[in-house]
Amino acid sequence: MINDHPEIADIVDAASRLSGHAIRTPLLECAAASELTGGRILVKPEMLQVTGSFKFRGAFNFISRLSEEERRRGIVAFSSGNHAQAVAAVSRHFAAAATIVMPRDAPAIKVEATRSFGAEIVLYDRKEESREDIARELMESSGATLVPPFDHALTIAGQGTVGLEIAEDLALAGATPDQVLVPCSGGGLIAGIATAIKARFPDCRIFAVEPEGYDDTGRSLAAGSRQSVDIAAESICDALLVPTPGELTFSINSDLLAGGIAVPDETTYRAMAFAFRHLKLVAEPGGAIALGAVLDSSVDCRDRTTVVVMSGGNVDASIMREALSASV
Repeated sequence: MINDHPEIADIVDAASRLSGHAIRTPLLECAAASELTGGRILVKPEMLQVTGSFKFRGAFNFISRLSEEERRRGIVAFSSGNHAQAVAAVSRHFAAAATIVMPRDAPAIKVEATRSFGAEIVLYDRKEESREDIARELMESSGATLVPPFDHALTIAGQGTVGLEIAEDLALAGATPDQVLVPCSGGGLIAGIATAIKARFPDCRIFAVEPEGYDDTGRSLAAGSRQSVDIAAESICDALLVPTPGELTFSINSDLLAGGIAVPDETTYRAMAFAFRHLKLVAEPGGAIALGAVLDSSVDCRDRTTVVVMSGGNVDASIMREALSASV
């Protein structure tokens, strides 16, 4: 399974491994969004997860399988923040030293949280330097193990537990989803969710939701091959600024997804404010973007059951204030 597509059995196994460590987040009815769209809108709030995002699931599934010797040599990861925090927290749980490569423009709240878990942080310029090259040098000098943020079967299987929980909760409620909207960066979360959802609800349509200008997965799905975006593009969705889909994730997503949706930043701001006011949830931009696609009618929700994944809530206070003031 390590270098191959994870299957539903791998996701079930990951769920067993995560039991007692990860939070089983609820599936919430969003009456305000349902009234607005004329459909039934359900929200999966992963900002309630350990470290404030879904990333804890994949990091734990990966690191928990390393040998004691591998953990002794240390852990390396690269991330704009959510994967960084997750890897740092899980590494501390297993008493492994962690070094995280983070962009200089990462939100301060994410940098501070990662450091609070005891990780060493190496900052880089995302437009001038390669985080992969920096991580590779760290691994070669120390023998540390890289925990991939998305393009690995163990990471994908861990993230897929989000979809497994959605499918189980829908089945218990006697509901059948017509579509699931998922924030997408490198594609690991949506690959895992799609694998789990399609195993139970094969007719469900699953959409990748990305920022305008960083819709590499959407472009790749339309082209039938991996495409890259211009890294000079800007977006408030710091967690979603991967310019090219992962090789493994795109292989999975090209088979399972119905398409991609690009959302402008102003719509994402509106979604952050909407979640705060109507669901009492604090969402970071990348975590709110799929709700934005519902609110601006990028996808038809009328007379349909739509599940919206909100992937994280690690947002600087200044960005949250901007979202609330922009939506007044």
